Amino acid sequence: MGSTRPAIRDTARRTGTDGRSAVVAALMLAMALAALDATIVSTAVPQIVGDLGGFSVFSWLFSGYLLAVTVTLPVYGKLSDTFGRKPVLVAGAALFLLGSLLCALAWNMAALIAFRIVQGLGGGALQGTVQTLAADLYPLEERPRIQARLSTVWAVSAVAGPGLGGVLAAYADWRWIFLINLPIGAVALWLIVRHLHEPKRDPDPEAPATRARVDWAGALAVFACGGVLLTALVQGGVAWPWLSGPSLALFGTGLALVAVVVVVERRAAEPIIPGWVWRRRTIAAVNLALGALGLLMVAPTVFLPTYAQSVLGLAPMTAGFVLSVWTLSWPLSAACSQHVYRRIGFRNTAMLGIGTASLILLAFPFLPYPGQAWQPTLLMLLLGAALGLFQLPLIVGVQSTVGWSERGTTTASVLFCRQTGQTMGAALFGAVANGVLASRLGGAGDLESVTRALDSGGTAPEATRRAIADAVHAVYLGAAGAAALAFLVLLLLAPRRFPVLEET
Repeated sequence: MGSTRPAIRDTARRTGTDGRSAVVAALMLAMALAALDATIVSTAVPQIVGDLGGFSVFSWLFSGYLLAVTVTLPVYGKLSDTFGRKPVLVAGAALFLLGSLLCALAWNMAALIAFRIVQGLGGGALQGTVQTLAADLYPLEERPRIQARLSTVWAVSAVAGPGLGGVLAAYADWRWIFLINLPIGAVALWLIVRHLHEPKRDPDPEAPATRARVDWAGALAVFACGGVLLTALVQGGVAWPWLSGPSLALFGTGLALVAVVVVVERRAAEPIIPGWVWRRRTIAAVNLALGALGLLMVAPTVFLPTYAQSVLGLAPMTAGFVLSVWTLSWPLSAACSQHVYRRIGFRNTAMLGIGTASLILLAFPFLPYPGQAWQPTLLMLLLGAALGLFQLPLIVGVQSTVGWSERGTTTASVLFCRQTGQTMGAALFGAVANGVLASRLGGAGDLESVTRALDSGGTAPEATRRAIADAVHAVYLGAAGAAALAFLVLLLLAPRRFPVLEET
């Protein structure tokens, strides 16, 4: 921490006004690529499986990518603090584009899954470094604007991904899903190389001269531990029962690797996950709160489209619109949040947002059955506004409590916790939904009934529609509980006023 000074944060000045605009454009393109590739494959699965085979393992097209992104976030965060944002972002973008090219050339499902993991290894650098650079380029008072832009790009790209993937698969070829990344990524890469100018970090004159060291043992341990545990969460209850041998073996191995990570990181001179990330109240509270955010986001993003199609009888495109309306209110609320947190502080603003979100999620099970499309649409619009008021003040606030040399690690820890929360939420709420469906439909054949309900829209049997509604209602109650947990974390752990540094 003593090897760099706050004065080194003159990236914006060195880049210049025109250059900063070009870099922001590159960051938005990079963010769009990372968000699109998390969802764009979903609607092209029939074409991909028809061409390559491998239906039994196609879920790893999503899981492999997300696992690689999640477990590399802490590694890239530490590397960006050690070597600078630009080399990490350039290397990550190049790796992402290489993975995209290889995916387009894949000859079977195993090769495609492996190349998706390569994509994810680059995607982790895109996600974490983009958010960190946004804080480097803008002072505290301007950060809500750039973060709101990035939030807009992320939300729109994530929602548009399935539609774009379906269009490319239907009217071109599924390989274009990956080839389209190449020109977009090349433009982003060129803008970064051409216009981003980071200052050289002046060493602390009072500290002995040392060469930057990378904790490769810690990086490997974190990667292995995260990969094993997230694999257990992603595949548990899907590829094998939760209490089966493979599931117990993975969880046992993961816990053993947690102990290995702790030992390795305690001995490392420059650990990948330094202890101060969890010892500082502000960072620890934000990590836990955004982990809960990832958990609750599973309810609308995964289960609402199913509810809209099978219970409300909407077409897939209309069901997608019910979900996508929160991409309108979320960034708008985020951009306006600065006017709130300047008056009442980061913590209280976030508590206001997540407290409102918990009430909105709690209201969902009380919607009339079967109801009208405008009712969940209105709730999603309100939920986006509440979460925009919650997430952005926490990200801006926590980034402003650390200097340049710790910002990459801090940002990566926040994103890692949010991503891990989403993975855990998919496993947890999937189990809840399946349990409710099984109890309502008598166990056997429940998945086939749900599939038929999706295919037939609102003409499915009444018992099946009611069972799906009950399952989604149970998931939303769980999401409301996650929101309440985030509220309590901020209330009990976060300081009333974030310790913002003068030079941030």
